[in-house]
Amino acid sequence: MNRHWLYVLLGGIIEVVWVSGLKHADTWWYWLITAAAIALSFWLIIEASRRLPVGTVYAVFTGIGTAGTVITEMVVFGEPFRWSKTMLIALLLAGVIGLKLMSDSTQEEATS
Repeated sequence: MNRHWLYVLLGGIIEVVWVSGLKHADTWWYWLITAAAIALSFWLIIEASRRLPVGTVYAVFTGIGTAGTVITEMVVFGEPFRWSKTMLIALLLAGVIGLKLMSDSTQEEATS
């Protein structure tokens, strides 16, 4: 995994923090952390988009954020578990993984 994909992964993980922060922040300190997480996650995605296909970067970023947020809400904040929700997250992740694999093969073809 190159550095730019690592930026996408970290940006997606940090997205989970700030999305949860938007829902659960109730003091100025938590709002400050949420704002900092938004800025950092967007910076990471902007940096990754300079070298990687922007559509794939955005799909992977939002896929990680969506799946991570739903899972975090269920595990940490007691959101009810539903099989339908879990299956839809799996479908989303399959699409994101497929886009990443297609992006990798397209980059290999372009460099050869």
